[in-house]
Amino acid sequence: MEHIFNVKGMSCGHCEQAVTQAIRSIDPQAQVQIDRQQDRVQVQSTHNREALAHAIADEGYAVA
Repeated sequence: MEHIFNVKGMSCGHCEQAVTQAIRSIDPQAQVQIDRQQDRVQVQSTHNREALAHAIADEGYAVA
């Protein structure tokens, strides 16, 4: 299932890595694509949207 998140606060490669690791802590098999300029995170995962969003938010990023 594809999930698309609007994630505010990603400003560097370290931010991208933190978001990716947060998502993969929930689903190690998740495919993650990040577009920092668009504040967009696209995730292919079998896990539910709320769990993935919560993992991103726990890293300190605003998720819409």
